[in-house]
Amino acid sequence: MFVMSEKLTEKHAGGRPRKYQTVAEMQAAIDAYVDETQIGEMTVTGLALSLGFASRQALMNYEGYSEEFHDAIKRAKLRVENDYEKSLRKRGSAGEIFGLKNFGWSDKQEIEQTSESRVKFIVEYDADSDEAEDPTA
Repeated sequence: MFVMSEKLTEKHAGGRPRKYQTVAEMQAAIDAYVDETQIGEMTVTGLALSLGFASRQALMNYEGYSEEFHDAIKRAKLRVENDYEKSLRKRGSAGEIFGLKNFGWSDKQEIEQTSESRVKFIVEYDADSDEAEDPTA
């Protein structure tokens, strides 16, 4: 028969404890990921795995904990985006383009076209009636 220990059955107030209690702790782990990862190899998913999260979404959830966590994660994602840019300049592959599109980039071409049109109006005037006639009538 399986019996759970008392420690496993106790609930933590407010749910599971956070993986990172301070922004400094998380920032150190982010810096380690960036330092250990070669240019062209950084991804948001790789960042999440390196920080010990089970999903990309778990990393995104930290953005809502405080303004400090939000800023740290935004800067970390910006570093990943910067890595995509550097990689695109070196290799120019579709993978980097796709990755940048995930950061909101676009490769649409916007073409502005202007034209000038001239319309000729003919107004017939009847000198006897002092009124203009509608030529379409």
